[in-house]
This record gives sequence, C-alpha cells and structure tokens, in this order.
Amino acid sequence: MGHARFLIFYLLCGLAAAALQVLSQPDSGIPMVGASGAIGGVMGAYVVLYPKVRVHMLVIFGFIVRTIPVPALFMLGYWFLLQLLGGAVNLGREGGGVAFWAHVGGFAAGAVLVLLFRDPKLMARHPAHGWRSA
Repeated sequence: MGHARFLIFYLLCGLAAAALQVLSQPDSGIPMVGASGAIGGVMGAYVVLYPKVRVHMLVIFGFIVRTIPVPALFMLGYWFLLQLLGGAVNLGREGGGVAFWAHVGGFAAGAVLVLLFRDPKLMARHPAHGWRSA
C-alpha cells in the first residue's frame, strides 16, 4: 500500500467507524475517544489480503494457557462476530462503554477499501497473499 496510501486508508476507516457509531446512537452525548475503529479497518484489510495466514489465538482452560495457530479468517471472523453481538446487545442503551459499532464500521470499511488501496506490485511479491498460502 505504501506509507501515504496507508495513512489515507487508515483515516478513512476511522471516519467510517465514527459514522456507523453515530448512526447507531445519534442522540448520544458521550464523546468517542480512541482509534479502535481504524484498527478494526486494518484487521478487515488483513483478513481480505491474508485469510489463510496463521495467527496465534490465546486459549485459557482454567490454569492451562495455550496459543493455538488458526487461520486469520477464523480469528478475525470470530472477533467481528463478537463486535456484532456486542453492538446488538447494547443498541439503545445509554451511557459509556465500548463503541462496538465503530469496530464493525471500521472493519467493514477496511475490508472494502483495501481493494482500492492495495498495491498490486507489492501484493504479487508477498508469499502469504490470499488463498494461495498454506
């Protein structure tokens, strides 16, 4: 993507995240703080570009703590589902908390915008791109 294009991509993901959060609670008087929606956009882009790359998921079973390598599509899909569920449960609630819809908006924006912002030359050189990786 390159530095300048990434900066624009990141800011657009942040704007999309803020827009969906505002749409979900238009009467909220509580300010939004943080960049988690834009980070969600980076995660959305990652799952589109590298869905089969293995990421390590922390699993805790009582006193047993392990990391399990899973495809990015599984881990980020799980994270996205948690954001959707958290947003649905909190719809209409008053007060502060986690901006779940900002996470959803950023993730979705990143998944779409990466198709416009990616650099095909850089993508062709990356060994872990797309469904071709093991």
